[in-house]
Amino acid sequence: MSRIQSRSGLLVAALTAVLVAVTGCSGNDDDKKDSAPAVDSNLPAADGLLKDASAAMTDIKSTKFLITADGSIAGLPLKRAEGVLTKDGSAQGTAQVEALGATTDLTFTIVGQTMYLKGPTGEYQQLPLSMAATVYDPSAILDPQRGIAKVLSTATEGKTEAAENVQGQSTYRVAAKFPAENLSKIVPGVTGQVPGKVWIAKTDKRVLKATFDLPGSGDAKGGSVTVTFTEFDAAVTITAPK
Repeated sequence: MSRIQSRSGLLVAALTAVLVAVTGCSGNDDDKKDSAPAVDSNLPAADGLLKDASAAMTDIKSTKFLITADGSIAGLPLKRAEGVLTKDGSAQGTAQVEALGATTDLTFTIVGQTMYLKGPTGEYQQLPLSMAATVYDPSAILDPQRGIAKVLSTATEGKTEAAENVQGQSTYRVAAKFPAENLSKIVPGVTGQVPGKVWIAKTDKRVLKATFDLPGSGDAKGGSVTVTFTEFDAAVTITAPK
């Protein structure tokens, strides 16, 4: 394999891992500060909460995100990623991925149809976004027809489990199953009905956290992916690195 091919393969893996998320999904340090479930005998119906959350996330223009992955998940080299994402598909941040048997720290920027990726050393690589288009389309994350809003609107078997505090906000925790037909636009490679949970803010119905439990496949025993969202609709300007 040539050096260019190796770098290109790493880029595709990094993009897929970094932006797989939006949807979703265990643990970061902030979660440890969340309160225990509140006892509430009058929890609202899950179907209504998911519908309201879908509508609320449709209008999101930008958000900061943190993604952490636990376990061994086939096709997902991501260990951690954080940054900012806009509705038009632009993104900027850092990621830690496993590739070729080693853990690599990456800095990434996506602007329009161009990707910029930088490893621990050296300069940014500039590559066309189309190189990863068949693997993952970053514009899907906040796209109302393909992203998190669509995933929420097509969830089944919803159940409101508890009232909890997340990031200092009151939320409802809703468990559901998510059809791969839609979830795969955000989490490539998933199949069947994927179980997950979303934490929906009581006030504005935005999703503050989401988790998905991904099954084992081959040598990968499976695991979970957690995504948290903060600073919705903050003014964001993402430009190509110089």
